[in-house]
This record gives sequence, structure tokens and C-alpha cells, in this order.
Amino acid sequence: MRLWFDTEFIEDGKTIDLISIGVVREDGQMLYATNIECNKESACDWVKENVLPHVDVVPSFNGNTTVKLNATSKEIASSMVEFCGEKPEIWAYYADYDWVVLCQLFGTMMDLPDGWPMYCRDVKQLCDYFGNPKLPKQEKHQHNALADAVWTRNAWHFLMQKQAKNRKHVLVE
Repeated sequence: MRLWFDTEFIEDGKTIDLISIGVVREDGQMLYATNIECNKESACDWVKENVLPHVDVVPSFNGNTTVKLNATSKEIASSMVEFCGEKPEIWAYYADYDWVVLCQLFGTMMDLPDGWPMYCRDVKQLCDYFGNPKLPKQEKHQHNALADAVWTRNAWHFLMQKQAKNRKHVLVE
């Protein structure tokens, strides 16, 4: 199952603390979870101004959304396993930190569920590969993990359509 995700987090250069995660599956199902264990007090001013006001907002999209507000990391990890399935193809945009914080839900990368890849595919790298075309604009709810995951899926589809028209590079089928 192909899926796209985004996280919001607090990081201090040494640790990454998950605030929220949004995931969209290729069948349109969505998952949004917020982490009750996150120490929001430690957030920098930018996160306090641009992320935290949107955390408890669950944007409405076409599709069935499973919502887990104020869940523990363990509960979020369990929801992710159930939602993502056994062999997910995982995509994010500027994926590095998002991937690390997702993996940390399970402990170490070695603790990822059976069948899960030890890497994440990056829509930004795909964009660069196709000559860095201008991606569609995200209209609202920026810095809400679910809205950002939906935008990431839309950006991926935009790039796939561009690839299909050009057929210069066949990277993903």
C-alpha cells in the first residue's frame, strides 16, 4: 500500500519530539494522531506560533479519517501498524526528520514492524529528479500534519502526471 505522511515535531538538535502525525493511504483513508507525551512547553517560538495552534484541528477532506487525539506514542505506533499494513511504500516531503520521528515510535529503526522498509521515499527528491517543477500550492492548514500529508500526496500525483506526459524519466509506476 502506498501512503504519504507528515509529522509536526519539536527538535532541539539532540532530540525530536513528535507532536502529531498525518497519513494518507492511496485508497483515500486517512489517519491523524496527536501525541499526549509531547512536551509542548519546550517548543521554540516558531513552533508555538505556526504549529501548535493547528494541532487539535482536524481538517475535513474527502475520505474516511481515523482520529486519535491525545494518544501515547505506543498507541500511535499501534494505530500506524494497523493503518499502514504489512508492506507500505512510504512517502514524505523533505522526509528526513519525519522519517526519524516515525521510526522512533517503534524504538529504533531495527524495531520497525515486519515488512516495513528501513527507508522513506522523498517527494522533494522526486521533484528535483524531474527538474524541480513548481508544485501546487497548499491552500490552507499549513503545518497541520494531516493537511500536509494530503498536500504531499497531491504533489506526488502532480509529479506522476508530469512524468506520464514527458515519459523522459520512468521512475515510479
